[in-house]
Amino acid sequence: MEQVKVSVLELVEFVHREGSIDLRFQARSSMTIGTRLHQFLQKGYKEGDEKEVFLKGEITSADISYIVEGRCDGIIYDEGRVTIDEIKSTARDLSDIEKGARVHWAQAECYAYLLAKEKNLAGLDVQLTYIQIDTEQVKVLKKTYTVNELEEIIRNTLLAFTLFAKVIVNNRKKYQDSVPAVSFPYPAFRKGQKQLAGAVYKTIREEKSLYANAPTGTGKTISTLFPTIKATGGGGAEKWFYLTAKTITRTVAEEAIALLENEGLHHTSVTITAKDKICFKEETKCQKEYCEFADGYYDRINGALIDILSHELSMTRDVIERYALKHKVCPFEFSIDLSYLTDGVICDYNYIFDPKVSLKRLTDDSKKKTVLLVDESHNLVNRGREMFSASLTKSSFLSVKKLYKENQALSKSINMVNKHFLTMKKAMNGEGECKKEMDQGFTEDIEAFVETAEKCLGEPGKDWSQSFLQLYFDSLSFIRISRLYSSEHRFVLHSSDHDLRVKLFCIDPSKLLAAITKPYHSSVFFSATLHPFSYYFQQLGGRDGDYRFLIPSPFEKEQWKVEIDPISTRYRDRERTLPRIVQSIEDAFLKNKGHFLVFFSSYSYMREAYEELKKHSLEAEFLMQEPDMDEREREAFLECFQPDEERRIIGLAVLGGIFSEGIDLKGDRLNGVIIVGVGLPQIGLEQDIMKEFYSEQGKDGFDYAYVYPGLNKVFQSGGRLIRSEEDSGVLRLIDDRYVSRKYNAMLPDEWTPFEIIR
Repeated sequence: MEQVKVSVLELVEFVHREGSIDLRFQARSSMTIGTRLHQFLQKGYKEGDEKEVFLKGEITSADISYIVEGRCDGIIYDEGRVTIDEIKSTARDLSDIEKGARVHWAQAECYAYLLAKEKNLAGLDVQLTYIQIDTEQVKVLKKTYTVNELEEIIRNTLLAFTLFAKVIVNNRKKYQDSVPAVSFPYPAFRKGQKQLAGAVYKTIREEKSLYANAPTGTGKTISTLFPTIKATGGGGAEKWFYLTAKTITRTVAEEAIALLENEGLHHTSVTITAKDKICFKEETKCQKEYCEFADGYYDRINGALIDILSHELSMTRDVIERYALKHKVCPFEFSIDLSYLTDGVICDYNYIFDPKVSLKRLTDDSKKKTVLLVDESHNLVNRGREMFSASLTKSSFLSVKKLYKENQALSKSINMVNKHFLTMKKAMNGEGECKKEMDQGFTEDIEAFVETAEKCLGEPGKDWSQSFLQLYFDSLSFIRISRLYSSEHRFVLHSSDHDLRVKLFCIDPSKLLAAITKPYHSSVFFSATLHPFSYYFQQLGGRDGDYRFLIPSPFEKEQWKVEIDPISTRYRDRERTLPRIVQSIEDAFLKNKGHFLVFFSSYSYMREAYEELKKHSLEAEFLMQEPDMDEREREAFLECFQPDEERRIIGLAVLGGIFSEGIDLKGDRLNGVIIVGVGLPQIGLEQDIMKEFYSEQGKDGFDYAYVYPGLNKVFQSGGRLIRSEEDSGVLRLIDDRYVSRKYNAMLPDEWTPFEIIR
């Protein structure tokens, strides 16, 4: 008999949910008010009553054994009676609630049945406790059930769930049956590839974590996905997430899955595309009055899920959009719902790591059976800092106040926040200030604003501005991060003439990253540039007992012609040395064939060099990276790099930008890479805060804050040159620091030996 595990919430929402997606009302169900009111009511329980009780049971229906589990709000014991208490906060007037929502009763009834079976009860009471968020008035609706009545209710619910469950069971069985026969989709492994695949398989089987530095050309995507699927096909781990920082690497993962499907793999996967990219509307405005795909979403989504899971394996963006149009559902929310149901998920880091947008319905039990594959994980260090930081500006509050002057409650809460901003600004010395302790009073004012904002969002018939909604969500994020605030954070103030920015700045994300990955079955962090390895191992949350794996480049050193031109690119020397740098670029271009990419540390430096290069009458077409290029512009830039063209291309780009990683210009599409500078981040308050923090820990603060992040951009950009066994080309590094002992020691092995240009 097949077995299906399902949470109470998933079960009842699938069978009973209805209505529309509405961003305003999603905001109303936020943790701020809901959690506080839940806790307020639970504090009123008497001694002996229980709160947040985990319940689990097995029920057979239609030849499927269901493991149903969930956490009920409370169990109340009173003179021999047992009552399941399900608490719901609401913006509605309590007089409008006569019977209670069917989905709420179904949830409480499932908990009641599980408790009755666990404690062998003949019957018990079920109550829905509604609490009005504005008045905090309470309305209790109560029913009494026998265990037989509860069993009939849950069996009917499961029968309604059966068609969906059978699709899941059928896909899962085909997946498990197909895995043993799937072979590696290439005739032979590349150098180091088999060892990496073996390390990933061993890691998953032993429920460990792996940190792997696998240079360009190893074939990291297939070398991690293939062993993961092999390891998850036979018990233990059952699901995987392939996490990336860029769209291009998500595409590579989709291509790897397609290769395995060609080998006979039956396996469901979904790619989550960002909401603003996949939205069908001109504006990403999730309100039922504006968006027909949000209006009635829950009335149509179950049919859409069953349809796509019955007919598709790889649910890429195009597939999601096709089925979303067919069933008239929001494509983004559709992909999120699918992510809980497929064998694999390809998505951005933030769906696992970001407290603001991470997938909230992933239970601890499902995490125990899920593998995380973190691609290009060097990017997760800075992304982690961003995800665990939050900021607010004085001006954003005042802008919202001007829009809603007539709303006294909102104006009052904004005035309190603004008063705190003014007090902090008055006490500052200079434009920037850093404190170890968070200003608790300011955070409390933000919490008060959020509660007021949530009450406003519940007002019927109101169309709130995007600026108000954005401020609400930014403030909510600020509260979330304040609850994570630790010794690895700083309270940072940055003042300008007419504004003040307050930031909860995460300096070291390692502990928070480790806490997030801990519940998962296994985590595999991999990149071509986890270098220096000890730095990235620590920053990514590596612990004693975690596996570490370093393999050499699969390419021969003879494929590289590495040159160092020791010219200063320090800011103070740039005006003086720019003619020599341009001469060096011209020299490398004229002495070698084909197309070149030249990387600079900033847009302004790149433009200055371009103006000089134009004076040299080189027989080449210049392309220049622009800020905020969209995917179409990016593809057009890369499309110009074609082999056997009479015209030669010099592409000018920025270190750490969209052309510095994740692109493959194989063969004669790219013959040379020039890197101007060592990529040091711009000197600033936050970088100096990092420098001081790591120095206090006994590390080299300057290296942690400036050198290592800069060199990683250099390594990524240089890695664009050699992408296959047939490639060869010239890499010229322009900066006198490259010939120092310190920088020499950190260069990748394949970049040595090198020639110094005299």
